[in-house]
Amino acid sequence: MNRGTSSRQTGKGNKPAMQTAECSSAWSQAEPGNHARQYFKTRFSGRQKVIPAGCVARAFAALLFSLSFGGCSHSVNPGTTTPVASPVQISSSAQVVKVSTMPVSINSKASADATVALSILPDFHINANPATFPYLIATELQPGNLEGLTIGKSVYPSAIKKNFQFAEQPLAVYEGQVSIKLPLQASVNAKKGGQSLPIKVRVQACDSEKCYPPATLDGSIPVNVN
Repeated sequence: MNRGTSSRQTGKGNKPAMQTAECSSAWSQAEPGNHARQYFKTRFSGRQKVIPAGCVARAFAALLFSLSFGGCSHSVNPGTTTPVASPVQISSSAQVVKVSTMPVSINSKASADATVALSILPDFHINANPATFPYLIATELQPGNLEGLTIGKSVYPSAIKKNFQFAEQPLAVYEGQVSIKLPLQASVNAKKGGQSLPIKVRVQACDSEKCYPPATLDGSIPVNVN
């Protein structure tokens, strides 16, 4: 009885030493990730071992530390392609064409040309004036009125001819930067000084496959009568 009791007591006395050695072995690895792997290897190897609570906590802490730093170091995968932002959805020709003007100076009883510039986004075009077919909406400059100023007929730039999927024959179009000339003549009674001539530009923008709803763009031409 005494020997048996002594033996069991000795076994109980040895357990902490074995557990401590096992925990120390797990933490003798060089990398934090190895601590966690050592713990899980012990936990799921099929061998029934008692792991001290302190070792479990330390192993989980090492696991979290390993995952945290591992995730940072692999946040960019050189084998993947960075997503490209989707292009802007076009719902109106006003998103494609912008109008700008330059001041014009004119003497009384004299004439001068005003310039209306159209800026068209790349990969788009607008119908020329005149348009190739009557059903196409041609680009059109619509000037307003200014007292003492006679406004002539708009002079449109030369068009380019291009083939498109939706047309059976080449179409006359404008691309990129184009300018429309507007002849002005000041009468003897024209008001001296700076004034503003309102204008509107009617356009319909298209790409290589389809056309978009037309738009009327507003602008003004600064006119100085000397």
